[in-house]
Amino acid sequence: MHAALVLARRGLGSAWPNPAVGCVLAREDLDGRIIGRGWTQPGGRPHAETEALSRAGALTQGATAYVTLEPCDHQGETPPCTEALIAAGVTRCVIAIEDPDPRVSGAGIRRLANAGVETQIGLFEQEARHLNAGFLMRVTKGRPLITLKTATTLDGRVATAKGQSKWITGAPARAFAHGLRAENDAIMIGIGTALADQPSLTCRLPGMEDRSPVRIVADSTLRLPVESPLVETAGDVPTWVVTVKSADQDKRQALEAKGIEVIEVAAGNDGRPDLIAVVMELGGRGLTRLLVESGGDLAAALIKHDLADRLAWFRSPKLIGGDGKGAVAAFGIEAIAEAPAFVRDSITDAGDDVLETYRRAI
Repeated sequence: MHAALVLARRGLGSAWPNPAVGCVLAREDLDGRIIGRGWTQPGGRPHAETEALSRAGALTQGATAYVTLEPCDHQGETPPCTEALIAAGVTRCVIAIEDPDPRVSGAGIRRLANAGVETQIGLFEQEARHLNAGFLMRVTKGRPLITLKTATTLDGRVATAKGQSKWITGAPARAFAHGLRAENDAIMIGIGTALADQPSLTCRLPGMEDRSPVRIVADSTLRLPVESPLVETAGDVPTWVVTVKSADQDKRQALEAKGIEVIEVAAGNDGRPDLIAVVMELGGRGLTRLLVESGGDLAAALIKHDLADRLAWFRSPKLIGGDGKGAVAAFGIEAIAEAPAFVRDSITDAGDDVLETYRRAI
């Protein structure tokens, strides 16, 4: 199962709207020999089970399948994975977690059991839930899992008083950040960051250039210039601009002519796109994992609306001081008891810098 989870991770960022699943086939009568491995392919298909079965060939009779998510039992663009496993002669199926998708939700387990396949549920359950938290979030809450990424000095500053921020962290940390981009379906920034930094928001790790996520800019008044690098490369990397319904229609048409997809949502009290409406719209479009590389205002808004599920916090061994710009703008906390709490998942060296990852405390 551990090997299946490692395989499933390969699908993060590319399998949406489907979950990233891993499958390992083994023959206990052959001293536990692994005969097939598979993971969800880009675009969500073929599924992990189908991939593993095709690699195993004629050796599947009597095999055990280790799958990180309940096999599907509904006819979509491909036949149900349960049917494929049964037809291949698999006699045992070990499943990490049930699939909460109403089209599955225990039906796959029942189909296997009714066909005489021994089933076991719950092996490495917590690890599987953590890996596929984005898919589970979209199915149960209708929105993607949101990771807020920032890079700060030791005193929590993202830029000097004059706005200079390149480079707070070193090259190894920036490579880690590109890896985060590859593992997410989409990356979102605010219009302020788009104008100030002129970012490309692509994954530029060698050999992973094709793993760039969908790029999203929150832009209530459509200030994004048509000359922006994001607009100029919209034909190469899908790029969405989220705005409000009152936005200038001529500018919208100019952006769309360049290949930008403009998404209109309701405005919040501040006139900006309502964040709840934004994330629900993104979930409706199939996104399961959203990375936010924002300035302080968008970061504060996400935290205030309880939308920051995870943090990826790069910390540089530098100090800027109180006149520098903070990572998170004010969001109305008056008492420590009101402060959102997070649990640290990991801490990793990234050259001279450190990457700390957190998840929202329950």
